Amino acid sequence: MLEGKTIAVVVPAYNEERLVARAVAQIPAFVDHVIVVDDASTDGTVEALAAVSSRPGYELVRHAENRGVGGAIVTGYERSLQLRADVAVVMAGDAQMDPADLPRLVAPVVAGDADYAKGDRLSWPGVFGAMPLARFLGNHAFTWLTRLSSGYRGVRDSQCGYTAIGRSVLARLDLAAVHTRYGYPNDLLAHLCALGARLAQVPVRPIYGEEVSGISWFTALVRVPLVLARSFMRRRALAAKNRSIVLEPARRA
Repeated sequence: MLEGKTIAVVVPAYNEERLVARAVAQIPAFVDHVIVVDDASTDGTVEALAAVSSRPGYELVRHAENRGVGGAIVTGYERSLQLRADVAVVMAGDAQMDPADLPRLVAPVVAGDADYAKGDRLSWPGVFGAMPLARFLGNHAFTWLTRLSSGYRGVRDSQCGYTAIGRSVLARLDLAAVHTRYGYPNDLLAHLCALGARLAQVPVRPIYGEEVSGISWFTALVRVPLVLARSFMRRRALAAKNRSIVLEPARRA
């Protein structure tokens, strides 16, 4: 618990047998619930988690079929709502997110100043030496496109998955409509913008080491841009619908 708010951390994991136990073990003690979602891993991910299964608040949810990282996060979000956690944080199972940044990340949501806080690696001092050049350039390209598709014109690091969301806005999200594969964080921003969610951006330390990227050039150049285009069209349609609802005169009984 932090400042009287219950905190849940969602850990999506797919074939992370080498790093997932380390990622869970590093989660700060003030976190009330640790929800690990195994997305139908085919390696020893589940067995590796036995080393941290005694942590207070720990639970493991397993998918029978792979749903993608977004699908795993959605499952974790649904469980967070069931637990009535005030804030749900996403930390990847590859130990790529610094737990020391967690208090600062959740602070705007805990204080009620934001509905959704997003990590911003590109504003971290020394990012040029920590982030591989290809990812740095690709991130900037996706971020520029996401500014257009999501409606958040000031977003700085669209691809960072280190996030925190408040229960009130999470309960309003149509989680079944969120894209669950690559492009998930970009699509989610469009859904949040359509709801009028307040966005906070918090510099977080970029960590690269043993993790392996699963994104291909085809996905980066074709699939994700298609997701962004769809997000843009859906957001515009939802905004138009919301305006018509607001402007429609009340009918007399």
